[in-house]
Amino acid sequence: MANHVRNLQAALDSFTEHWQPHRLASVNDYDVKVVKLQGEFTWHSHPETDELFMVVSGELVIQLRDGDVVLGPGDVYVVPRGVEHCPRADGEVSALLIEPQGTVNTGDSPSERTAVLRELD
Repeated sequence: MANHVRNLQAALDSFTEHWQPHRLASVNDYDVKVVKLQGEFTWHSHPETDELFMVVSGELVIQLRDGDVVLGPGDVYVVPRGVEHCPRADGEVSALLIEPQGTVNTGDSPSERTAVLRELD
């Protein structure tokens, strides 16, 4: 993947499944992931790491125990390590995530939504 130009929109257009992250690039020990979201995810936290969400299209609600954070296109939000959260997308959302390599999408709460990171074609 080194030295390859990747187009964000082309990467998002290359798959249709929801809640299935795909690696767009790696930077040092971090993965830059693209994902499509629709519906409600699962409540979880990442005890060891922060999690960055950037919305490309749509509206994403990051539900937190003390209130919701609403993100639109171009918005970036970092969920601090250890903070329980539950992403929700009432319509389809395209997003970019930045997390340390090996971070599991469902964090400390394995469920039917736990997904293996896929590579883009």
